Amino acid sequence: MKGFFNQILIINVSDQSYHVDPVDDSILEKYLGGKGLSTYLLLDHNPPGVDPLSPENRLIFATGPASGTAIWGSCRYGIYTKSPQTGFYSESYSGGTVADYMARTGFDAVMIYGTSENPVWLEIFEERVRFHSAKDLWGLDTYQTEDRVKNLVAEENSDHPRSGVVVIGPAGENGVAFSVVENDYWRSAGRTGTGAVMGSKHIKAIAFRGSKKKEVADEKAISGFAKEIAKRGKDDAGVNAFKAIGTTGMVSVLNHAGCFPNRYWHKGTFENWENISAEALHERCEVKPHACLKCFIACGRLSTVKEGRHAGLKIEGPEYETIYAFGGLCEVANIEEIVYLNDICDRLGMDTISAGNLVAFAIEASRQGKIDFKIDYGQVDAIAGLLKDMARRRGTGEILAGGIKAAAKEWGMEDQAIHIKGLEPPGYDPRVLKGMGLAYGTSDRGACHLRATFYKPELTGMIDPDQIKGKAAVFIEWEDRLTFIDTLILCRFYRDLYQWEELSTIVEGTTGLKLSADDMRSIATSVTDNTRRFNIREGLQIEDDRLPKRFHTEALESGNIITQDDMEIMLMEYYKSRGWDEKGTPPNDAPLRF
Repeated sequence: MKGFFNQILIINVSDQSYHVDPVDDSILEKYLGGKGLSTYLLLDHNPPGVDPLSPENRLIFATGPASGTAIWGSCRYGIYTKSPQTGFYSESYSGGTVADYMARTGFDAVMIYGTSENPVWLEIFEERVRFHSAKDLWGLDTYQTEDRVKNLVAEENSDHPRSGVVVIGPAGENGVAFSVVENDYWRSAGRTGTGAVMGSKHIKAIAFRGSKKKEVADEKAISGFAKEIAKRGKDDAGVNAFKAIGTTGMVSVLNHAGCFPNRYWHKGTFENWENISAEALHERCEVKPHACLKCFIACGRLSTVKEGRHAGLKIEGPEYETIYAFGGLCEVANIEEIVYLNDICDRLGMDTISAGNLVAFAIEASRQGKIDFKIDYGQVDAIAGLLKDMARRRGTGEILAGGIKAAAKEWGMEDQAIHIKGLEPPGYDPRVLKGMGLAYGTSDRGACHLRATFYKPELTGMIDPDQIKGKAAVFIEWEDRLTFIDTLILCRFYRDLYQWEELSTIVEGTTGLKLSADDMRSIATSVTDNTRRFNIREGLQIEDDRLPKRFHTEALESGNIITQDDMEIMLMEYYKSRGWDEKGTPPNDAPLRF
């Protein structure tokens, strides 16, 4: 089918072998690429109940039909596996430049299994794989590793020296449950522990390169569409806001709405939020907008600290979620110090949302005398030290490295721990934004704001945040469209520009398929059902869709709370609208076989 290579590269790192399997058009027509194809592959190839860190757990890197084209927002790739953090479905996405290099290899997906006896890094290019020793790379941070691998590729391929490289840091090497896969220094496939899965296979890095070009259905249509979207984007308020302040503007928005989580989810407004706001970042750092390849939004903040003990420190960020996690939950009231903690996590290869939540949880444990470890809110150096201990699995960090469920059980704090399915929520308190409670509960990968980005309609007044009945139907409309976007793997921040009509244009221009909105919803529904089937196969119970007790019993200072009845009504409406039974089980419709 147009828009695809119809090829899956399958790598066994145990014996350093590989082969290429064809993928039939019938599968691509039903699921497209990205999340659709990869979920299908996981159902077909992953042994039920597999240990996420075992050789048999598949690690899949995938692109979509828009990858490698001129479509704006298309330079993203997805990673899919079984999560060591949750024990359930894992999906994580990253931008930057790597997706274009992946698309040039000639494969629609790369599926890896096995475990190398010694550390390796892989070079994937045009129907071939090279296995290189990573003995000298093991232990290096992510920045060092990326530089070294890119240089090695360039030295060996002087005619075509450029490559896209994904890496893990020490956290991934040590099996930290929330470790990430990184590229372009600061871009991360940041949630659910994909770095730990890659590390368990003793893969330190993967370099992608090549000159393959997929055949699309209508190159002229794609070019014309890209020009039209760029024209629309010039006057789009959302686009211009992202260009000006990136995601950091959410600090002000969420504090004014009273749902900015801080002091480990005890409060919804941080009195010192101005010190960690967009204005503070742009005043105290030299900030330049920074875009992924094939993006005109440029939401990234290339930030360099101007003064103080971190003067000269440069990162892309911090994003809102990192500011919330360290500035809110841990009450670090200084933007330069958040930049510093962000840099530590990036170098070590850890998810900042989970890391910040776990540090705040440890602060609560210390204050309550649950652990013999001195740390308190706002203590930056103690927080930095604990982050390093997590990555190296030392002392208290050893317990936290296993994730929130393991730490809560170890310390007898299970009723206080905030997570859904073992994944800590991002910075949107569901006691105010009720629809985010439904988003957290139903997300395939655990508490997640990105599967439906439902904070957008609730914060902007498109739907009342306090509405309960009827909310699930509206939520599903958002979720279906964004799930479909994940089969193409497009950036979430193009969500307002890419409605169903635009998505239909993208699909027709790349694949030749003429899909109506109902056709696309049907594909999204099939993918959602399949991810649910995967999770049920791995032991998911209806209780795993529910929120932590504290959200039902502990009101914010504003009095806001989300009751168990609220959540139950939304869940039951969601299941019914999805065509699932009262336990959240989809119809028995087996996916096509590979």
